Amino acid sequence: MSEQKPPVTTNPWGSLRRFTAARIALGRAGISLPTQAHLAFQLAHAQARDAVHLELDVDKLAPALSAAAGRRHEPCLNLHSAAADRATYLQRPDLGRRLDAASIEMLNGLPRTAPHEQDTRPELALIVVDGLSALAIMQHAAPFLSLLHQRLATEDWSVAPICIVRQGRVAVGDEAAHLLGAKMAVVLIGERPGLSSPDSMGLYLTWMPQPGMNDAGRNCISNVRPAGLSYKDAAAKLHYLLSESRRRQLSGVALKDDAVEEPGLLAPPHNFLLE
Repeated sequence: MSEQKPPVTTNPWGSLRRFTAARIALGRAGISLPTQAHLAFQLAHAQARDAVHLELDVDKLAPALSAAAGRRHEPCLNLHSAAADRATYLQRPDLGRRLDAASIEMLNGLPRTAPHEQDTRPELALIVVDGLSALAIMQHAAPFLSLLHQRLATEDWSVAPICIVRQGRVAVGDEAAHLLGAKMAVVLIGERPGLSSPDSMGLYLTWMPQPGMNDAGRNCISNVRPAGLSYKDAAAKLHYLLSESRRRQLSGVALKDDAVEEPGLLAPPHNFLLE
């Protein structure tokens, strides 16, 4: 009798899987994926869909953000985009880029500097937006802000009240920061989920934000999460860009990340090909 072949044919690259979360070297069963790989793909797809539709828990998030930013006694501003619900948000990206009337009224009602008084506009506005992954914001926004606050606290930064925007896109932060009178905006937002990263957070920096700006005027730091760019490295990158943006009074394509690596930070990953 001939020896029976195993149901799954392994891939010779299987040893490389320990270096990446990408779907490589899955093997095959006949001409198809093995059952385990197929089920893992379906699970990842379901997790990505769940991340897109998950509602942001503002009541839980707000006190965590205030504490992380050293503002325990200052409540976050609870804002909303012009997209009334999640279904509208997903079908009308344009509405997610604007604040609704109630949010605009709230920001316009905040105290303003009188013409004869010294300019006390905040330098920085922090806008936390659910985006396409509220899961990312719930998991990563507070611990990241804690490390960023430690860096900013050693310098003379004036920071506006933290804003939380539901059903928002990146550009909604421009309008919020503009109404706050801030010179710089940093938007923390849940990025579009991938099949191995349903919880990726992005950071967007804009100098002199105002409605109608495009992506050329922003700097982006992407994939902030423990399995991607660490909180510590992301805080170091953003702190450098904030300092340079304030010094040079610009952001976007004209502002490059030329930071000198700090000891223990931003170290290049281990390259298994050089073993």
